[in-house]
Amino acid sequence: MSTDPITPMTAPAVDVVVATRNRPELLRRTLAAVAEQSYPGEVTTYVVFDGTPPDLTLQRATPHRDVHVVSNQRTPGLAGARNSGVLAGTGDLVAFCDDDDTWLPDKLRLQVRALIETGADTVVSGIEVQYANRSFVRVPHPDDLAVERLVRRRVMEAHPSTVLVRRSALQGPIGLVDEEIPGSYGEDYDWIIRAARHGRIAVVAQPLVRVLWGQSMFSRNWQTIIDALEYVVAKTPEFSADPRALGRVHGQRAFALAALGSPAALPAVARTLRLSPTERRAYLAAAVACRLISADRVLDLANRRGRGI
Repeated sequence: MSTDPITPMTAPAVDVVVATRNRPELLRRTLAAVAEQSYPGEVTTYVVFDGTPPDLTLQRATPHRDVHVVSNQRTPGLAGARNSGVLAGTGDLVAFCDDDDTWLPDKLRLQVRALIETGADTVVSGIEVQYANRSFVRVPHPDDLAVERLVRRRVMEAHPSTVLVRRSALQGPIGLVDEEIPGSYGEDYDWIIRAARHGRIAVVAQPLVRVLWGQSMFSRNWQTIIDALEYVVAKTPEFSADPRALGRVHGQRAFALAALGSPAALPAVARTLRLSPTERRAYLAAAVACRLISADRVLDLANRRGRGI
């Protein structure tokens, strides 16, 4: 007899929020993967169109796999779109998926089981990063999802498309996505820090999401990145307690300034190295500022290794 705690009668309802803008082919692939989940419970998808007319042809009324199309009714941008989707639903659990990512068939079933078995409010999984003709598997270690580790090293393995959270926690002690973050850049990072502050994050230690790398609308919006980094540091006291963590963020800021060609780049490099002399982003920023290499080239090299700046 199966010991699986999830049956059609006991499976909690899951709402899936997919924020989208101008990626119709990728979006349809994402929605197909959600519909094909092996999870036996109700899965309702909310496709939230942000800044573009909603495509009502995506709506579906099918057994256990409804799709609703809505518009972002809150702050323009990714954070407001995610929250619009959350507030449109009523499911016990909420999952997020970017419109260019693809869930593997057992993603929800394994994650719901992990929530039941651990009692956690949030669970993530590993990812398979796809960039150009390369792919990389990244699986987070549970210890890396403690607050102190998250501020020290942004755990990209805990990707937003892997997040499944209890609605009671999302709309309660953790809180919704922060819509005040400039350009919504790093809204997922801010949220996962708050989730970790609330309690232990469970991990399904295998890749359950294929992430298409290098498609982010933020990757070269340098001024937005600078503004958002400064905002997140100011609201997160754990950064001030850890010079290496603060140095990492200042290294990212220095790199963005260098990519902009700002004269403030080299002073930002110096400040970063005072905080954390081994911070590699400072040296990359210095190389870009001195025109030894372009920011685009550095990004491409990092992405080819399944990494970011």
